[in-house]
Amino acid sequence: MYDLLNKIDSPSDLKGLNIEQLRQLCKELREYMVECCSVNPGHLGSSLGAVELIVGLHYVYNTPEDKLVFDVSHQAYAHKILTGRREAFKQNRKKDGISGFTRMDESPYDAFGTGHSSTSISAAFGLAKAAELQGTKRKAVALIGDGSLSGGLAFEGLNNAGDSTSDILVVVNDNNMSIDRNIGGMHKHLMTLTTSTFYNTMKGKIWNVLGDGRVRKKVRNWVVRIKSTLVQHTGGDLFEALGFRYFGPIDGNDIEAVVAALQKLRRLGGPRVLHTITKKGKGYAPAEVDQTTWHAPGQFDPLTGKRIKGAHTESRYQDVFGEVLLELARKDSRIVGVTPAMASGCGMNILAKEMPERFFDVGIAEEHAVTFSAGLAAGGMKPFCNIYSSFSQRAYDQIIHDVALQKLPVVICLDRAGLVGEDGATHHGAFDLAAFRSIPDCTIAAPCNEIELKDLMYTASLAKNGPFIIRYPRGWAEGVDWRDHEMTGLQTGSGEKLLDGEKIAILALGPSACRAKEAVMEFAAKKGTGPAVWNVRFLKPFDKQIREEIISGRYDTIITVEDGAIKGGLYSEIAEIIASSGVRTALVPLGIPDEFIHQDTQAQQRSECGIDKDKIFQKVLKYWK
Repeated sequence: MYDLLNKIDSPSDLKGLNIEQLRQLCKELREYMVECCSVNPGHLGSSLGAVELIVGLHYVYNTPEDKLVFDVSHQAYAHKILTGRREAFKQNRKKDGISGFTRMDESPYDAFGTGHSSTSISAAFGLAKAAELQGTKRKAVALIGDGSLSGGLAFEGLNNAGDSTSDILVVVNDNNMSIDRNIGGMHKHLMTLTTSTFYNTMKGKIWNVLGDGRVRKKVRNWVVRIKSTLVQHTGGDLFEALGFRYFGPIDGNDIEAVVAALQKLRRLGGPRVLHTITKKGKGYAPAEVDQTTWHAPGQFDPLTGKRIKGAHTESRYQDVFGEVLLELARKDSRIVGVTPAMASGCGMNILAKEMPERFFDVGIAEEHAVTFSAGLAAGGMKPFCNIYSSFSQRAYDQIIHDVALQKLPVVICLDRAGLVGEDGATHHGAFDLAAFRSIPDCTIAAPCNEIELKDLMYTASLAKNGPFIIRYPRGWAEGVDWRDHEMTGLQTGSGEKLLDGEKIAILALGPSACRAKEAVMEFAAKKGTGPAVWNVRFLKPFDKQIREEIISGRYDTIITVEDGAIKGGLYSEIAEIIASSGVRTALVPLGIPDEFIHQDTQAQQRSECGIDKDKIFQKVLKYWK
C-alpha cells in the first residue's frame, strides 16, 4: 500500500526520486496520515495541506545540516514521517511516544522546538546568523502559515532579518481560501524572472558596482517600488518593504512547482520570501470541505469521514462559556467578545453567529487582544477577552501595564488552564496562577463546575475594576444542570466549605475541589469521619474566613490541590499565610510539580501530578493520624 513511503527512512532517500515518484510519495503520505490519525487523533488538516512543501524542502535542502524551522509545527507530520519516525508516528501524542510538535531532543531533524505561533522567523534568523558567524554554508528555512504572520513576533523577526544579509528563506504557507488564488500568467512570469540565475547574478553585480552609499540605496528603493507595484496584490510589497526579496505566489500543492522554486531559491543569498498557496486538508475530501473541524477532528472513519464521538453527555467548559457570554451580551449592550484566533475552540463562535458586530477575532495576536480589550474598556465597553492559558504568557506585560495599572474592567477568561492532555508541555496552562497572583488589583477565580463558571462570568460582568481573570480547564465539565440556573453574583474573594471535618483541611481550587470532595466522602464512608474540604474559588483576593480557619490551630495538616504549578499558586498563598501567622501546621501541596509534563491523557497527567480522586484519597490516608 505504501510502496514508496516504506522505503523512506530519512530525507537522503528522497534524493534519487523523480517528480512522478515525489508526487506518488505525497499521495502515500496523505493516506498514511489519514490512516494513523483516524485512530490516534492529531492536527490533521494543517499537515495534509503542507505535504508538498515538506517533501520539497527535504528533497532540495540537505537536512539536518540545513535547518528547517516550523511555525507552531502542527503541520509537521509529513516531516516527522520522512525523518525516521514513520513507525513512531503511530504513537504520536501518546505517553512515551513522539510529540505532536517538533522537539529538539526528539530528533536532529527538529532544528527548533515549537508549539506556539509566530516564532519560526526569529529562530531561523538566529540559526542563519549563527551559521554566518561560524563561517559555514548551512542554510536556514522558516515554514510559516499565513495565520501565524498576524503574530507580532513574526513582524519583529521579519523587520530584523530583512535588515541583514543573512541567508534565510521564509516559506509562507498561505492556506486562507479568502485570498484570491491569483497564480496566472503575470505571476508565473514574475516567478520565472525573479528566480532566474541570470537575473539575480546581474542584480548582485549591479549592487556591487553601486557600492554601499546613497546611490545604491536610492536605486534599490526605486527598484523595490517598481517591483512592489507588480506584486502588491499578493502581499509581496510588504515583504519587499521589510527588506526581503519576494517570490511567488506558486501552487504549494504542486510538487513540481515547489521543487523548481526551491532549487532556484536555495542558490540565492540574503533574506527572501517564497509565497505558496496551499489548501488546508488537501487530498482528503472531508478535511477540504470543513477545514475548521478537521484541524483536529478526533477519531473518525477514514473511508467515510464520519467522526466517532465519545459517550460524554456533559457540556464542555467551552460550551458553557460561549452560551453564557451570549446570554450576558443580550442583557448588556456594552459586552463584547475578543479572541486571538480561537473563536471555535473557546466557544466564542456562538456570540459571533448571533452578534457579529460585537465579536472581534484579532488573529494570532495575544498582546494586541489584551490591549485592544483595554481600549474597549476605556471607551466604556465590557470586553470578555478569551485566551488559552498557555498563550496568555505572551500578554503578561499588557495585562499588567494596560489593564491592571489602569484598573480597567477587562474580563480575561483563561481557557485550557491546567493540564491539557496530548498536546503536552507547550500547551499546558500551568503557569497562569503563579504569573498573575503577584499583580496588584487583579482578581483571580477558578470555578469548580459549570454553575460556578456561569456565576463568575456574571460577577465579572458587574466588576468595575480589572483585570478579572477566570480560569477553567479544557474539555468535559462536571455534568451539573447549568442551563436552568439563574445567574447569581458571587462576593469577590469568597470561597465555600463543601465538607466540614477534622484533623486535615483540604483547600482546593477549581474542579479539583470536586475531586477532593469525592475522595473525602469515600474516606469518611470507611472511617466514619474525615477532613474538611474547601472550594477556594478565589485565589485573589483570598477568602478571609478560610484564612482565619487555617491559622486557628484546628488542623494538624493542610493539603492544597490545584491544577497549576505548585510554585507560586495556591500552595504558595497558603504557605505565606501560615508563615506570617506563626502557626505550626504541616502543609502538603498537590499540583503540577517543578517540571514540564509531557503528552498523555488528561486523566493520566492528573494522576501523575496527584490531583485526581484516588491520589487525593491516598494523601489523606497518609496524613490521617
